[in-house]
Amino acid sequence: MTATTDGGGGDCPADSDSDTAPPPRPQRGAPPGRGAGPERAAARATDERVREAADRATRNLLDRQDPEGWWKGDLETNVTMDAEDLFLRQFLGVQDEATTRAAGLFIRGEQGPDGTWATFHGGPSDLSATVEAYVALRLAGDDPGEEHMARASAWIRAHGGIAAARVFTRIWLALFGWWSWDQLPELPPELVFLPKWVPLNIYDFGCWARQTIVPLTIVSAQRPVRPAPFALDELHADARDPYPARQLARLVSWDGAFQRMDRALHLYRRFAPRRLRKAAMDAAARWIIERQENDGCWGGIQPPAVYSVIALHLLGYDLRHPVMRAGMESLDRFAVWREDGARMIEACQSPVWDTCLAAIALADAGLAPDHPALVKAADWMLGEEIVRSGDWAVKRPGLAPGGWAFEFHNDNYPDIDDTAEVVLALRRIRHPDPARLEAAVARGVSWNLGMQSRNGAWGAFDADNTSVLPNRLPFCDFGEVIDPPSADVTAHVVEMLAVEGRSGDPRTRRGIDWLLAEQEPYGAWFGRWGTNYVYGTGSVVPALTAAGTPLTHPAIRRAVAWLETVQNEDGGWGEDQRSYQDPSWAGRGASTASQTAWALMALLSAGERESGAVRRGIAYLVETQRADGSWDEPYFTGTGFPWDFSINYHLYRQVFPLTALGRYLYGEPFGAGAGGAAAHAGGRATATGPGQAPAVADGEPR
Repeated sequence: MTATTDGGGGDCPADSDSDTAPPPRPQRGAPPGRGAGPERAAARATDERVREAADRATRNLLDRQDPEGWWKGDLETNVTMDAEDLFLRQFLGVQDEATTRAAGLFIRGEQGPDGTWATFHGGPSDLSATVEAYVALRLAGDDPGEEHMARASAWIRAHGGIAAARVFTRIWLALFGWWSWDQLPELPPELVFLPKWVPLNIYDFGCWARQTIVPLTIVSAQRPVRPAPFALDELHADARDPYPARQLARLVSWDGAFQRMDRALHLYRRFAPRRLRKAAMDAAARWIIERQENDGCWGGIQPPAVYSVIALHLLGYDLRHPVMRAGMESLDRFAVWREDGARMIEACQSPVWDTCLAAIALADAGLAPDHPALVKAADWMLGEEIVRSGDWAVKRPGLAPGGWAFEFHNDNYPDIDDTAEVVLALRRIRHPDPARLEAAVARGVSWNLGMQSRNGAWGAFDADNTSVLPNRLPFCDFGEVIDPPSADVTAHVVEMLAVEGRSGDPRTRRGIDWLLAEQEPYGAWFGRWGTNYVYGTGSVVPALTAAGTPLTHPAIRRAVAWLETVQNEDGGWGEDQRSYQDPSWAGRGASTASQTAWALMALLSAGERESGAVRRGIAYLVETQRADGSWDEPYFTGTGFPWDFSINYHLYRQVFPLTALGRYLYGEPFGAGAGGAAAHAGGRATATGPGQAPAVADGEPR
């Protein structure tokens, strides 16, 4: 993979007369006149600056498109991905000097002045990340006596040592005897035999968690230990007592009950029938192999792939076996090699998500709906549709497939969010084969409707994945392990349904009612998959207005008031990951291009185009844009697990600002009072008056 600073193709803007230069803008929902004389002249001058910024951003984004039609920005997380990649290679005995050196260079470069590592830019020191990074650097040859290593180990000891690290960190260390398997929660492979109606069966977990847990049951049962190349006594708070006793919680509490259940499972391990255990591990292995994707990965994400390779290797699968070879090759594709020789590991790749967001941004910024770049993007997205059942069918066995995943290959786990956004993108494009597009959209809409949870809202991957028990397990001390409905995903589905003319559908109304009930008292919505309340609010308000919620509705006005109160002095918006732990951080943080765009998208959809907040926000985007049409954004504005796992999507800084600039210039494409992007694309939706849902003529030719 070729390294890029912001993901995608080159950074240089195209010449104005090149094939990628945007055509003249269509007059979609042109802004009304603002006063007369000097005021109108000043407004025209401001709008011209905005138009120039949008043109630069459009050219930049077009330059980033892959020849096959997709976009993909780097997906940056934290150094645990890089450390665990080295641990895997050490465990399998396939480490090589070039990879180790490059990984060490990247990990070293992410270390803070105090010797620690954080899990997001500007975040606090994280114990588990620091432990894993330190051990990885030792594998890379760094001496524990070197200053940067001594600072790290001293900090680790002062904060509880290895014993205080998360379970996953201690599992990695147990693979080399640096931690005792007896001191880890038990995870029996017999779990795979639990029927779907029994609590804590594997389908009670979110898809990312079950894909990780199933292979880890094999690892837990086998308890492998590879020879350690060195000792890690310096990472214990007290090397004479590496396993300090932990007091059990009260028996009548959930934690106390599960802690005692874990003790019982440790006892069961000693007496587990061998034939039953072997049958369970064989069943787990079959489950793993059946879910390997065509590209060799599992679920399109790094952790399940890593643990699946280890589990199968423990069961005797040679590294030359086709399953193993494909798995290792898929992991190599997560590597981003940077110009300085460093190697960063992506936890996941986001081409479908990036492509639909890029198409929306370009269309909303006025790119012609039949522009070759948009048609090519539509072709690629249509080719990525998933038309076979996956694990989601456990809860929805009679539902016909039809959706899109996040990654290049993840047919077992299409997701509701991507499906909604792909439909919204396709509706902005005039495709030469409208029948093909209509059929794919119809399947996607039907599948999303079928994935609605009982409470009227939507989760990301599964319906009704809401059991509270998995999060209580001693094993689950890191990140979300269930997939309950969220406001941002529900909002995107509601917006998609509104564009499809289903605002009055009872299922859409239930989703709207759920969203209105989920609003925080101060006016914001929680953001599950983006940071955080700014993302949630930026998702929900456009959905509500697209579905016909009056702009005067109290929920809309509360959201507008909140966004205005959290706008930064520089005109932008920002929100730190700390808001997931401390609500006082809601809407607080350094301004970023993507979060400013989310706030603007909400305000514009709420009819606030002429407000001072919008003008200052637009000015922030224009003034902070780089000469090549891009924006800088070191801060993490994406979310994998709230607080525990943060993401910097390198294309967010490009697609969302362009979307906001386009909607400022040309109006809300599907919201109240807009000219309608689908209308100028030859689409089905046309705009109506304020507070009304888009009118739809079913069967109207595109």
